[in-house]
Amino acid sequence: MTQVEVWNADETLLHRVSVRHAVRMIWRGVATPVEVHATERFGPYQVPVVVRLVRYVEQKWLYSRTRATYSREGVLLRDRGQCAYCGRFTATTMDHVLPHSRGGATSWANAVAACEPCNARKGDRTPDEARMPLRWDPYVPTRVQLHFARATTPTPSPTSTERKESDP
Repeated sequence: MTQVEVWNADETLLHRVSVRHAVRMIWRGVATPVEVHATERFGPYQVPVVVRLVRYVEQKWLYSRTRATYSREGVLLRDRGQCAYCGRFTATTMDHVLPHSRGGATSWANAVAACEPCNARKGDRTPDEARMPLRWDPYVPTRVQLHFARATTPTPSPTSTERKESDP
């Protein structure tokens, strides 16, 4: 099923939820539909594309300038899916700049997003040894940077095989 954008009462994007969740929010009176599909329905409701919360949700944690917790997903979000070696937006793996086997830390400052071919080509070497310079230096993002990277990253659409399996 498609994802529905959830806006705060001030119309800022909070996150995305399933159609089922969005319809439940409308039914409970927690949210109102802003944009709906013209023809698709979910029970008695039109399928929403965007819903807006009735009451404002304060997100104090979001605006703290504290460091984000390190994760593989966070590295891919920070680099926006762009390979740090070739620059293509096909990065699906995380690479240690200084290899883990050589004492490289598993941290924000030593991790970059990389596409599978570049990650395999670099292997257990440093970027200098592999003659693969980094296009940017890794950095420690704030929670806010990751939150907005997550909000602006498009959600993957289902593949044709997934559609075939779900069709009756």
